[in-house]
Amino acid sequence: MSLTPSGLRRRTLTVSGHRTSVALEPVYWEELAAVAQSRGLSLAALIGEIDAARQGSLASALRVYVVERLRAAASAR
Repeated sequence: MSLTPSGLRRRTLTVSGHRTSVALEPVYWEELAAVAQSRGLSLAALIGEIDAARQGSLASALRVYVVERLRAAASAR
């Protein structure tokens, strides 16, 4: 994982059989890792699920996924 000049962290992963590189803010990587762990998945497997359902860019889909999960958790309280 490398840090870009804008503070984004770039990771290169194998998702659904192909290599891809994604840059996200560290807080998104942390949340994605926590979700993957709670579901018993690797980070790549979770991202593969999100990738299969996305319509826009992968980075945007990952951010939206995290925000939607946090909103759902907040409304469940």
